Amino acid sequence: MKNQRQKFNQMIRAAETICVLGHVNPDGDCIGSTLGVYNYIKAIDPSKKVGVYHDNPSEKFDYLNGFDSIIHDNAVEKSYDLCVICDCAEKGRIPQKYHKYLDNAKETFLIDHHMTNEGFCENAVIIPDISSTAEVLFDLIDEELFNVEIAKCIYTGIIHDTGVFKYNSTTERTMQIAGKCMSYGFDFGKIIDDSFFAMNLLQKKLLGYVLGKIESAADGQIVYAKLTNKEMKEYGITDKKYLDGFIDNIRTTSGAVCGMFFYQMPDGNYKGSLRSSTDKVNVAAIAKEFKGGGHLRASGCTVEGNIEEGIAKILAMVEDQLRNE
Repeated sequence: MKNQRQKFNQMIRAAETICVLGHVNPDGDCIGSTLGVYNYIKAIDPSKKVGVYHDNPSEKFDYLNGFDSIIHDNAVEKSYDLCVICDCAEKGRIPQKYHKYLDNAKETFLIDHHMTNEGFCENAVIIPDISSTAEVLFDLIDEELFNVEIAKCIYTGIIHDTGVFKYNSTTERTMQIAGKCMSYGFDFGKIIDDSFFAMNLLQKKLLGYVLGKIESAADGQIVYAKLTNKEMKEYGITDKKYLDGFIDNIRTTSGAVCGMFFYQMPDGNYKGSLRSSTDKVNVAAIAKEFKGGGHLRASGCTVEGNIEEGIAKILAMVEDQLRNE
């Protein structure tokens, strides 16, 4: 990691223009790590030109410094000296309209923790055993430049990808880093409540509807639910970012070791969130069969075509893993 940290810092210091990219539908770790990079670059040199690109990030992260500077379109045609990519398991996870910034950059640096990431940049730090991309980023930062704005970004990424320190990816080192961040005096409880647990009234009503539709398989070891575009619109929800937290409510059903949530996209296909509470069920291996990937216990995928047939195939794969444990 020492050599990688030196390389990362050398590249940032040498670049005059830098863009920072994350994955489609950015979650807390993606937003936290990309804005963590942004704030770190500004700590190194406030005059550096930095562009952070995300499509429609959730306003619940607007407490992070740099959120208001996020670029949502691709109107500007330019080439950057350096492109830093955070929390992306593969190039296809970056919104298509931002690929040109990666392709045209003079140098690239990838920071990630997904076990399915095979690396798609000339320089990369990928550590699957670490809780979050934010935690990987922490070890790339020069300690003397660490500040409260970076701390809030790192803390946000960690709490979102550890389920507020509940997932098995949480280690003693994770807690040490979180403690380091908390030492800067921000209201960490409010960050947890507002960015992880909080839902508006429409979200709460839709969640109640989804929970009422939960189905089970394998004697209750698997629980799952699906949501159509029509159902979302009936509740006034038209954006995926308002579905954050639904999978966690499904996953924590008593007796279940695997939870799944599928929601329909505008093109008619379904995005799936897969969660496991045991190493007996490797959801990353299952997601990979459906144009997805992620972690052993938390992954995402895309189900094309008939959703009932797709769910049936995934259920069969989970049940097969449970039988062969």
